[in-house]
Amino acid sequence: MSAFFPTRNPAGDEPGDHMSHSTLPTSTIAAPRESGPALVLVAPYQALLWGLTPAERHRRAFARAGAADPVAGNTGAALIVREDCVIAEELARALVRTPDVILGIPGPGSGEHTLVAAHARAADVEAVTRLLEAGTLAADAPVPAGVRLLTAQTLGSSYDDALRKRAAPLVLSLPRTAPAEVEKRTFAAVYKGATDFVTKWCWPVPARWVTRWAAARGIRPNTVTTASLVLVVVATWLFARGNWLLGIPVAWAMTFLDTVDGKLARVTLTSSRWGNLYDHGIDLLHPPFWWWAWYHGMLASAPDHMLPYLQPAFAIVIGGYVLGRILEGAFVYAFDIQMHVWGRIDSWFRTITARRNPNLALLTLGAICGRADVGFLAMAIWTVLSLVFHLVRFTQALGYRLRGGTVRSWMSAS
Repeated sequence: MSAFFPTRNPAGDEPGDHMSHSTLPTSTIAAPRESGPALVLVAPYQALLWGLTPAERHRRAFARAGAADPVAGNTGAALIVREDCVIAEELARALVRTPDVILGIPGPGSGEHTLVAAHARAADVEAVTRLLEAGTLAADAPVPAGVRLLTAQTLGSSYDDALRKRAAPLVLSLPRTAPAEVEKRTFAAVYKGATDFVTKWCWPVPARWVTRWAAARGIRPNTVTTASLVLVVVATWLFARGNWLLGIPVAWAMTFLDTVDGKLARVTLTSSRWGNLYDHGIDLLHPPFWWWAWYHGMLASAPDHMLPYLQPAFAIVIGGYVLGRILEGAFVYAFDIQMHVWGRIDSWFRTITARRNPNLALLTLGAICGRADVGFLAMAIWTVLSLVFHLVRFTQALGYRLRGGTVRSWMSAS
């Protein structure tokens, strides 16, 4: 089943057609809130995107952003949103906190805009609603006095701190964008920027396929995370037995599901504090168990002349992992940004630094060559080199701060 496909509406109109409203439409959102502008949906559109209708996506996104539950006869400020569009969560948050704005997508004509959403004060709600229902604003068409027409780039930020990447905030008109492009762009919009080379270059396409499959069947992100936890245990057991040819595929499958669960949560707007803690808790704790199991499993098969090197290598791998995580936390505490996004070189080095996936790649190469011990020693050496790199960068950041500089991401600075 496709993640996005138009369907006929109950009235039998063609896909993408919308009904006009002469009066302010009624709307609901996922959960009542005590404050904030009320969400009002116009231009009904029948489709499924990652298992959700556009209306349900807007309700979830704007409820999470702080929109209020409208009541009968509401006369306060309103968020008027067309159903036939996709709006990134960060833009939803920006709309909630920025009154007197209309969000538009620049059209093909000079000065023309496709209108998708607005935050209007009570006095402007009726006029702004009519503009949103019309959908297109010509270059010379007026807007209510005091209301600004903004694009995604001027309303939102091009730097996403949570996803550690620089990209224009996503806003799409569904009728004017091919379904395949909608799916591709909405998935890419929730994919992290600064990450390891496997996650960055190997997993995106298959992860999109599996995420589409899971979303269409209503599978919850925490269910995927639980499956990855099971694979963590199975891989640990296989590594400890020295069964590399089975253990390595299981471990890589776990890393793949670790990509899918986060993307599934974001595209279905179901991310939560508990889910984040569950996912990142597993990510933080399981690598040392894998490295211990690998060490234990290779002792029985390693050549005798290699044994004196394996125990110090094991101490380096475990100690380096702990020190690396402490250093990352200290960087966030000291400078309020992730270590891997300070400079371009930090984002580049994140693709290969001695974290789980690059380390697993070294172990995989060693096992394929029949030398699990050499792969383990290579991981120990790379752990030391990576730790030295990050210590140098931390020291440089401290020096930059002492000279009066502000340590911030190179992506936000641009």
